[in-house]
Amino acid sequence: MVKLLLWLILLVLCWPLAVLALLAWPILWLLLLPLRLLGIAVDGVFQLLRAVVLLPARVLSGRL
Repeated sequence: MVKLLLWLILLVLCWPLAVLALLAWPILWLLLLPLRLLGIAVDGVFQLLRAVVLLPARVLSGRL
C-alpha cells in the first residue's frame, strides 16, 4: 500500500515535467540545429587543414 501511495505521489509530481520535456524538446532541437551545422562545418575545415598539412608526408611516403 505504501509503494502504491509513493507511486501516485511521484505521478502527481512528475507528469508536468514529462509534458514540459515533450513540448520543449523539439524547440530546443530547432534552436541547437545551427550550432550542430556550425560544428560540422568547423570539423570539415579542420579535416581539410589536416589533409593539407599531411599531404607532403603522404606524397613522400608513397601512400596516396
